[in-house]
Amino acid sequence: MIDRALLRDNPDLIRENLRKRHMDYDLDTLLALEARRRELLQVENLRAQRNDLSKQIGQIIREGGNAEKLKTQVHALAEEIANQEQELGEVETRFEGMMAALPNILHPEVPEGESEEQNVELHRWGESRSFEFEPKPHWELGEALGILDWERAAKMASARFVMDLGAGAALERALINLMLDTHTRKHGYTEVSPPLLNNERSAFGIGVLPKFEEDLFKTREGLYLVPTAEMPLTNIHQDEILEGEKLPLCYTAYTPCFRSEAGAAGRESRGLIRLHQFHKVELMKYVRPEQADAELEKLLRNAETILEMLEIPYRRMALCSGDMGFQPRQTFDLEAWMPGMGKYVEISSCSQYGDFQARRAGIRFRPEPEAKPEYVHTMNGSGLACGRTVAAILENYQTEQGTVVVPEALRPYMGGLPEILPRLP
Repeated sequence: MIDRALLRDNPDLIRENLRKRHMDYDLDTLLALEARRRELLQVENLRAQRNDLSKQIGQIIREGGNAEKLKTQVHALAEEIANQEQELGEVETRFEGMMAALPNILHPEVPEGESEEQNVELHRWGESRSFEFEPKPHWELGEALGILDWERAAKMASARFVMDLGAGAALERALINLMLDTHTRKHGYTEVSPPLLNNERSAFGIGVLPKFEEDLFKTREGLYLVPTAEMPLTNIHQDEILEGEKLPLCYTAYTPCFRSEAGAAGRESRGLIRLHQFHKVELMKYVRPEQADAELEKLLRNAETILEMLEIPYRRMALCSGDMGFQPRQTFDLEAWMPGMGKYVEISSCSQYGDFQARRAGIRFRPEPEAKPEYVHTMNGSGLACGRTVAAILENYQTEQGTVVVPEALRPYMGGLPEILPRLP
């Protein structure tokens, strides 16, 4: 959520931000609600008048005088106060709802554009492997090896679920352990095993409520299955004041992630790319404002390190203003090369949010021990999405015989297994 002072003092900045995002938002109505809200807050003056008149009435009655005229004025004031309080409540509700739907202010370095076609490639790493045969997509490889089963998963649940079997399950578990070990032992993150069900306040804190509720799975008790570990990790310090000298705080977590994919019609539906349930290792930081750009670069490099350890070619993309989410002020995607699919596929999305999430979740810090608290800045990214990384390994390490070579970095986590062979029935 953006600062209310910005709405009041610099509405043109917000209007320009909406233009860059190519977002249809009724800013004029929000500004009118803010103006009316501030007018109605003057109801305090009416209360003061009523209280003053009530004191005068008491004095007149004690002196034996007639206070009927003043009583009529007090009654009229009471009615006016009641009406204004009711309208203020209605205006506040509409105002808060519209503020919750107002997108974050973009970072100055975000490239302007309407869609993903205007995203900017910043660099590439690794050479795409040359195959002497037609490389297969990972879903064909996984089925042929007997390590990925969509048909049985659909019988257990529905479409967009998968079951890992044998070396497939071991491969994903190995990836999770490699990622967590690297991020904790080499990159200095603190590992967290958070709740997989979060409440409405936590979902609001990261910005998925109320705007994206249809993308979440909700229990009858009103809790939400986490769509990503971003939700619990961002809310670790909900409504807390942190010590500035301890920032940045860096957390990592492996969790299953659950998404209804309500808005995914027509998007990639085969394989491991877009599922209702998938696994991910998340990276998350709480930082001082002046640390934000440098810490986001470190977070990006932490995620890229995993791809480089696995020797998977990738590219870093700066998302343009029209392709960014509602919450981030800046986003970079890491896209892995998928030879079987013949294209680069997002494998990590890393974003900084400024104080947007911190305002919603009530997370502040003291720059100095006795200083006034300020809102912390937050950022997060996939370090990496496990299913998509499995897909990238299958496609990049496939052989002409239909087997898959295990990357060197993963072999210690898979008992030294050098190659994934077809699973026996």
